[in-house]
Amino acid sequence: MLGAVDLAVLRAFRTRGHTRALERGAGLLSLLGEHGALWLGICAAGGLVSRDNRGPYARAAKTVLGTYALNQAIKFVVRRPRPRMEDLPPLAGTVSSLSYPSAHTATSLAGARMLAGLLPGAPLYTLATLTALSRLYLGVHYPSDIVAGAALGSAVAELAS
Repeated sequence: MLGAVDLAVLRAFRTRGHTRALERGAGLLSLLGEHGALWLGICAAGGLVSRDNRGPYARAAKTVLGTYALNQAIKFVVRRPRPRMEDLPPLAGTVSSLSYPSAHTATSLAGARMLAGLLPGAPLYTLATLTALSRLYLGVHYPSDIVAGAALGSAVAELAS
């Protein structure tokens, strides 16, 4: 049952609202989110600009890195392969063939949660959500990968804060 829902939602993301510009934008956002780099960059910039908040920015960066490491460990245990739809190949490459949970989503939610006290929360959570949805739009994750990544990133950040 979950597999059928996962596939139906993924197919909807892969077949609706596609334009060349949106595909390029999703691809760029996905590339920036690789290994949590987007969030680590925000942490580094914040730490450079705000001397008074270097500690919280460093803690946010450590949380993003820790989330990424835990996500990778779970991926290697679960070993779920990425989606394959013959009629809708993915629109982006991936570092590995493992899908569950989504590291982009986990690091994005962890980053947004940790940075929300330092920067305006709405843009951070919007960026995190767009990053997560880009993975569906590009066809490299199932929706359940995204949900699991969001839960993981949120939980790790909650424990770290």
